[in-house]
Amino acid sequence: MVRVGVVGYGYWGPNLARNFNEVAGFRVVAVGDLQPSRLKAATARHPGIDTTTDIARLLARPDIDAVAIATPVSSHFDLAMRALQNGKNVLLEKPLASSSEQADRLIEEAARRNLVLMVDHTFVYTGAVKKIKDLVQSGELGDLYYYDSVRINLGLFQHDVDVIWDLAVHDFAIMDHVLAQSPGAVSATGISHVAGGPENISYITAFFDNNVIAHVHVNWLAPVKIRRTLIGGSRKMIVYDDLEPSEKVKVYDKGIQLTDSREGVYQMLVGYRAGDMWAPQLELTEALRVEVEHFSHCIESGEKPISGGEAGLRVVRILEAATQSMKERGRLVELSARSPAT
Repeated sequence: MVRVGVVGYGYWGPNLARNFNEVAGFRVVAVGDLQPSRLKAATARHPGIDTTTDIARLLARPDIDAVAIATPVSSHFDLAMRALQNGKNVLLEKPLASSSEQADRLIEEAARRNLVLMVDHTFVYTGAVKKIKDLVQSGELGDLYYYDSVRINLGLFQHDVDVIWDLAVHDFAIMDHVLAQSPGAVSATGISHVAGGPENISYITAFFDNNVIAHVHVNWLAPVKIRRTLIGGSRKMIVYDDLEPSEKVKVYDKGIQLTDSREGVYQMLVGYRAGDMWAPQLELTEALRVEVEHFSHCIESGEKPISGGEAGLRVVRILEAATQSMKERGRLVELSARSPAT
C-alpha cells in the first residue's frame, strides 16, 4: 500500500485526493493546506484523514510514501524538493517549476534518490490525446504541416502567473506529447488589460524542424469558452474539441495534392482532396484516474513516467521562451539544449 499525502486542497487537490483513494494500492493518509476551511472540507469528504497546516511536518512524515502537490507555481520547487529530500515520490501539478533551472534540479534530485517525479499534464492521459498521438505517430496524417490551438474563456485571472503559464501550458504539454519533438524557436506577443496584472491574452508561435509550425492562442478575456485544436497533415487532418460531449476527435480525409507540370516553364499545380470524416472511438476513463494509475505503476516498476520530469522540463523551457519573447514584443527566442520528446 502506497500512503499518500496531498498538499493543497483548493481547486485541484480534492480531485487528486478522490482519485488516489479510488485507485487500488493507494491510500490518502494526510492532507495539508494553509486554510483551515479547506481542511474542514477534506475531513468531511474523507472522514478519519489527518489534516494539518504544517506542510513541513507532513512532508517529513515517515509513514508517507508519496506526495501529490497542488499549490501555486511559485511554491512548486520548494515543496517538491523538500518532499524528494524526505524520500517521497512526487506528483506535481503543472507546470513542473517556475524555471528550467529549478526543473533540472528536481530531476537530478529524483534520479539521485531513485524516486518517481511526475508532472500532472492531465490532458496527456485523456482518451482523445492518446488517440491523436496514435494517429500522428502511425503516419496516418502523412507529413505534419501545422498544430493550431485556441484555449480561451472569461477568467479566472491568476495573480502569480500570466496567461501563458496558466493556459498555454496545457497546449504545450499536449504538443510535446503528440509531436514528439521540441521547437527550435518561439515567438510570442501579449498584453495585460489590468493595471499591474500579468498578461491576460497571448499569441504564441513555435517553429519546428521539417517546416512544422504551431500556433497557440490563449485569453482570459473571451466571452465564450473554446478548447479547440487543429492538426494538419499532408494526407489527413484532425479537429480536437475538448468541449464536445461526444466525438471530441474528428479525422478529415482532406488536404492538397501537389503535381509537377512542365509546359515550357516549371509550374506547381495544387489539387484539393475532400474525403470522408470519421470520429474514432475514445477511451472514456477519467484522465486523472489513468494518470494516478500510471503513477502507481511507475513507483512499482521503476518505469519512467509518460509525463516525467523531462517532459515537464521541456514544457517549462517553452514557457520561458514564450514569456521572454512576449516581454520583448515578439522577438524570436531560440530554445537551447533542445531535447527530443519521448
